[in-house]
Amino acid sequence: MQQDARFRWGRLIRYALYPVGLFGLFLVVQIIWGLITYPPVYVIRVLRWGDSDVFDWQKFPSHKLTAAARPSTFDLAEDPAVPSRLAELAGVEDWDTFLMQNHTQTFLVVRDGKVVYQGYFNQTRPDSIVTSFSVAKSFTSALIGIAIEEGAISSVDDPVTDYLPELAVRDVNFERVTIRDLLRMASGLEYQEMRFMLLSGDDPLTTYYPDQRCLALNNTHIDEPPGQHFQYNKYHPQLLGMILERTTGMSVTSYMQTKLWTPLGMAYDGSWSTDSLESDFEKMETGVNARALDFAKFGQLYLQGGAWQGRQVVPQAWVAESTQPWPVDLPDYYPAFVADQSGGGYYGYMWWGLLRPDGYDFSAEGDKGQFIYVSPSKRLVIVRNGTDFGLPSSEWVDLFYRFASDL
Repeated sequence: MQQDARFRWGRLIRYALYPVGLFGLFLVVQIIWGLITYPPVYVIRVLRWGDSDVFDWQKFPSHKLTAAARPSTFDLAEDPAVPSRLAELAGVEDWDTFLMQNHTQTFLVVRDGKVVYQGYFNQTRPDSIVTSFSVAKSFTSALIGIAIEEGAISSVDDPVTDYLPELAVRDVNFERVTIRDLLRMASGLEYQEMRFMLLSGDDPLTTYYPDQRCLALNNTHIDEPPGQHFQYNKYHPQLLGMILERTTGMSVTSYMQTKLWTPLGMAYDGSWSTDSLESDFEKMETGVNARALDFAKFGQLYLQGGAWQGRQVVPQAWVAESTQPWPVDLPDYYPAFVADQSGGGYYGYMWWGLLRPDGYDFSAEGDKGQFIYVSPSKRLVIVRNGTDFGLPSSEWVDLFYRFASDL
């Protein structure tokens, strides 16, 4: 009788799983394992939200950034030659149509501090919120530079364990990792975007885990000595965010409000998304939400060497140090996608760079094709925001580079 019952149950389970198939069974096992291993809210976020999108700012809680009492503005000097030349370089007939069809929300060109082209597409207006994705990392870099100038952080060469001693308790090798290593994405910390157990991949964890401080302090592991290779790693900005909190005694958003948002005269309210209401820590790898014209002010600030309306907002030396090319003697330090860019690519302190005969350009870049592109020698800032890339990221950068070269 027991044998018959076991047979019936076994056959029932097989029938139940048959429509699901092996792949479905694999997913069920993954979900059950995830619910045992991680907070349920993390698993639910991954399953419900999937890949990040530009409306993440509507999903997460956030800290508010308040518009300046005296907002600054760009003068408008629209030049019809700008969209015509961009269309020619892109090999298309109409620049606005091209932008709209390639999932663009906003496209701004600022030359000599004046807006020479602005376009808003796909239900986006000048006062629409657009998000930064990894452009936020360049804001983090600026805040680190300010904190060093003010003496809150001693030096870019300080070991991270001077500020986050918990890391050394777990692994003494963290004492070899410096703030500079984090900024340059060359810490030697392990980072695997995805793993066999899908929910344990570092990309979903650093995007959706509800306590990013705990994650960065406990889920980071030394893979190799620092300085050997560039590897894009979203734990780096989280560690830097905690250093900013501990040294300034403020939330990262409050520090940004005081040191960047208000001094730049940001015209609109913005926000910085946080991991959860309970943890209340900024999503340091992404999540600065603002209007395109205010993002352009950040680019113009760096174009001007950190100065804004007679005030040195970011130290001039830091702007140069964080954006300039770094001599790298290791032949395999950069992957091909960095080294093979127009003019020769590199990575500074959370700014991407391109060499050119008369100097270098640099850019803050984020997922789905968010860009703040700065060409100091051409006195040029380009901002592009989109719901998706439309073009591969390298093609956008190449287009910006060639347009700047024409000037």
